[in-house]
Amino acid sequence: MLKTILTRLVRDEFNRTLSFEEGQRPDLPECPDDLPRLLYLHVPFCRRLCPYCSFNRIPFEKETCRSYFKALRKEMGLYKARGYDFQGLYAGGGTPTVMPEELVETLHLANELFAVREISVETNPDDLRAAGETLAGVPVQRLSVGVQSFQDGLLKEMDRYEKYGSGQQIAASLRELQGRFPTLNVDMIFNFPTQTEAMLEDDLCRLVDLGVDQITYYPLMVSDYTRREMEAKMGLLDYRKEERFYRRIVERLTPAYRFSSAWCFSKAASGGIIDEYIVQYGEYAGLGSGSIGYLGGACYANTFNIPEYVRLVEAGRPPIQARRLFSRREMARYDLLMNLFGLKLPKSYLFKKYGPRAYFGLARDLGAFMLIGALKYKEGSFCLTGRGAYLWVIMMREFFTAVNNFRDYCRKRM
Repeated sequence: MLKTILTRLVRDEFNRTLSFEEGQRPDLPECPDDLPRLLYLHVPFCRRLCPYCSFNRIPFEKETCRSYFKALRKEMGLYKARGYDFQGLYAGGGTPTVMPEELVETLHLANELFAVREISVETNPDDLRAAGETLAGVPVQRLSVGVQSFQDGLLKEMDRYEKYGSGQQIAASLRELQGRFPTLNVDMIFNFPTQTEAMLEDDLCRLVDLGVDQITYYPLMVSDYTRREMEAKMGLLDYRKEERFYRRIVERLTPAYRFSSAWCFSKAASGGIIDEYIVQYGEYAGLGSGSIGYLGGACYANTFNIPEYVRLVEAGRPPIQARRLFSRREMARYDLLMNLFGLKLPKSYLFKKYGPRAYFGLARDLGAFMLIGALKYKEGSFCLTGRGAYLWVIMMREFFTAVNNFRDYCRKRM
């Protein structure tokens, strides 16, 4: 009952909060300070499209992709001209490694323009060899591989078997790549409609046997529009088994791995950079078509129309399509959600950033979660408990679903 109520409450809250303002095209503001920020680069090209994915993506076409990367590099210059600097960089998609030479040129430029200390790049199993050969010299600190499952049946349902090979072939490629990057992360998904406990257990055994540096295990998250396409191919989504699957993942992985977030498991004590960069960086710039950023208390989205994106950037104009300015209370609740998903929120952090009024405005939220055993107060920080970890998985699942719904809304208006 609690999980159902929480799902409905946060779903309504996030859909309301992520209702973007449109109309006059917003400009990119000047950078007001030297806070640590992350640069997110979105590359929307895939050789084939997965049915459950809600990110902005289109089928790969070489010349379109080449002109897109050129515009992406020019957009970085727009941020540089407005005084922004970035300590972290995350390249996602789509498939960022679809044209490795273009990606490498883009990453080199980012290192020239900004004081980037850590770079994370997403890739797919068919690009592993090329990624290992081309990205190690950038250097890339973290390579994140979208595996999703080693089960051949599920890979076929996801339309990934023909693209990327069998689960056994993918595992062999991962084993070959280990040690080439400081962190090799494997992205997995649980709670597919046809996924059984035996399938999950087999995936967990393969992961433990591989011993990769980091594992990110997402619950299946689909937008309302993508849900129809996914259910037509894979069946109805059932949340009733989600918690059971999550508990088994935690039980199986935590002897060898530590929590970096409620659904990320790392061998390194520090955890390093993770897929949920929004947890590690209070602000981040979203570059590329369909990218979403959060700067100065405003969440904004670039145009989802790729030709329009290229045209605007080539004209020296920020390609921002819509934005939503958060109130101080909304900003504080956003920080509460993200920091606790990263396991801990120092009491002094909110007080220093928002002052006593905004901090005490969160007392009801904090008190309610402490009352149900989701949080505990320890050494000056609010910390996520074992029970709270799954509740935060629910909230982050609904947060990203709301973001995906917004992406679908923007695509329909292209």
